[in-house]
Amino acid sequence: MADPRGFLKVRERETQPRRPVPVRIMDWKEVYERQQEGTLREQAGRCMDCGVPFCHQGCPLGNLIPEWNDQVWKGRMGDASERLHATNNFPEFTGRLCPAPCESSCVLGINQPAVTIKQIEVSIADQAFDDGVVVPVLPQRHTDQTIAVVGTGPAGLAAAQQLTRAGHTVAVYERDDAIGGLLRYGIPDFKMEKTVLDRRLEQMAAEGTRFRTNVELGKDISWDQLRRRYDAVVVATGATVPRDLPIPGRDLDGVHYAMEYLVQSNRAVAGEDVPEQINARGKHVVILGGGDTGADCIGTAHRHQAASVTTLAIGLQPPSERPAHQPWPMFPNLFEVASAHEEGGERTYLASTVEFVGEDGRVTGIMVAETEFVDGKRVPKAGTERVIPADLVFLALGFTGPEPAGLAEQAGTEFDNRGNVARDGYYMTNTPGVFAAGDAGRGQSLIVWAIAEGRACAAAVDKYLMGETRLPAPVAPTDHAITML
Repeated sequence: MADPRGFLKVRERETQPRRPVPVRIMDWKEVYERQQEGTLREQAGRCMDCGVPFCHQGCPLGNLIPEWNDQVWKGRMGDASERLHATNNFPEFTGRLCPAPCESSCVLGINQPAVTIKQIEVSIADQAFDDGVVVPVLPQRHTDQTIAVVGTGPAGLAAAQQLTRAGHTVAVYERDDAIGGLLRYGIPDFKMEKTVLDRRLEQMAAEGTRFRTNVELGKDISWDQLRRRYDAVVVATGATVPRDLPIPGRDLDGVHYAMEYLVQSNRAVAGEDVPEQINARGKHVVILGGGDTGADCIGTAHRHQAASVTTLAIGLQPPSERPAHQPWPMFPNLFEVASAHEEGGERTYLASTVEFVGEDGRVTGIMVAETEFVDGKRVPKAGTERVIPADLVFLALGFTGPEPAGLAEQAGTEFDNRGNVARDGYYMTNTPGVFAAGDAGRGQSLIVWAIAEGRACAAAVDKYLMGETRLPAPVAPTDHAITML
């Protein structure tokens, strides 16, 4: 185990240093800096190697957290990388983007600040790339089975890598001009620079995974054609249909879905020419929705040098400490101060948006009212209306499900009552040989769940094709471990 008395000697939780706000909002580089090796080892030494490590319960991947904490404390970063990659295909992604439910389950967190699991994870992964430890993992044998994976987010990439390593021929289809899905075009560079994605894609290509860009399923190729061409198909298209807010003034210019703004910004940062790009420079920006997507809009607007940035949330401000109804080791809903919130802007809770106000067809403000609860529903409180100036409004209200894209019409695949692709306990849809993983099947969720489902779906596909599998299956669509694969 790590230092047996580490949690007694080092009681303070020390996270990665962040670049100063005045400096980082002038560029698009990552906010976080590398932590010094001595500090990292001390933080890893706080891990108690619990008899029942509840951090495993918090992580759907089943990451061997105490094991790689121990290796980091001992200075064995290569061994730590081996244990980390044993359960997680992309720890450099999760270490940057996951909200770390594992830390909420850390036993030390009962009466001390939890171990900095997420920070240690990303440090191991980055050091492994620096040291050349991350190399292509070639299959021991090749099969004659072919598989198409549609979608290149974390679920699709995880499934593709696992199936390639099992010896199958895997082709990954992406409708955009580059691989990565929202990892590339939805996540701003200040959270994850795209070189982090590209280096992992290089490994996958060297392993034999084939990438096909600029191919939109349902249009360029029908789902039925794809099914007849391949022995199995994995639908990993994500849940990309944004939730709308159909109130008066919704059709005014200047009211956009958050992803419209973020995708354009990411393309511009990558050096692409983006005609009529949405730019917040000198404008009053209002963001509806207080989640991660909203925070990404905040950080992007600051880097565009917006005149002001206001975030409106319809509900109550979450508590700063774990509430009684979400006891350890549950993942609590807490008031979070992300790096983007540190950079400025105003956050307003219990604000119900009543109407988008405009002149000459363009938005000039938002009429809001205080939120009150009537019969358990959140409604605007009469007599509290006021108008907030707004030149740009971004709807960051979450997503309602995957885009159908002709899947039902062309392949006969069914959807559940939430609009997600329906699948059985082994990720297979009602169409034989067609599987669904990640947000396409479970709805909008965390990146760690997407990777876990991608790995488990790969095991299900491998068993379907070969009759048995040695691939790990950490979760089932019902959120329970698959024990019969």
